[in-house]
Amino acid sequence: MDEDDEFEDAGTGTPLSAIAEAFEELSSNHDLMLKPFCHACSYVSVLFGSLGIAFKFAELEYVSKVRDLTEASEIFGSLNSILDYDVRNDTVRTPGSLSRNLRRVRQGLDLIRALFQNFLSTYDDSLKEAASMAYAKVCAPYHTWAVRTAVSAGMCALPTRDQLLIKLNETDDSAEREMRRYIDASLPIIEYIDKLYISRNISLDW
Repeated sequence: MDEDDEFEDAGTGTPLSAIAEAFEELSSNHDLMLKPFCHACSYVSVLFGSLGIAFKFAELEYVSKVRDLTEASEIFGSLNSILDYDVRNDTVRTPGSLSRNLRRVRQGLDLIRALFQNFLSTYDDSLKEAASMAYAKVCAPYHTWAVRTAVSAGMCALPTRDQLLIKLNETDDSAEREMRRYIDASLPIIEYIDKLYISRNISLDW
């Protein structure tokens, strides 16, 4: 199933509305199950693709981690269970572990949330400031100098506000509505993931 088919199956007309709907469904559940979580997260990759080279690294990392978690969902039922597994095996911080992959996916969700918040707080045609602020807050502290430099250089190639809206098949009004839906629905999910780590005395600063 390709991305276009997924959006059609979701009964929505645009990538943003599909994402918003998926995360609203997730946020209504008390215990996050891994398979629907991965399904919702898979929609977000189209947003990274729409932002061009500046977020290419984030896109590649995000897509890879979602794919790994999706494969793991055939074995593990919930987000809780993958953390329990890595805690028992002392592999929480091991490169490629499910817990580490989950942290990276959570970071991607938060990056998009921060970008949307910045997008809605200004009507500048350039997205450079909105994207730079989101990246600096969410991802830069955990990336190497080389990655930060590459992202900074790529900011000049970001689409304009109007170009992004066209790519996403949105107007200013519809984009604001769907972005706010995602912001509101994704925050409790991000906080839920953070609490899973905190409850196991796992530092979030990594």
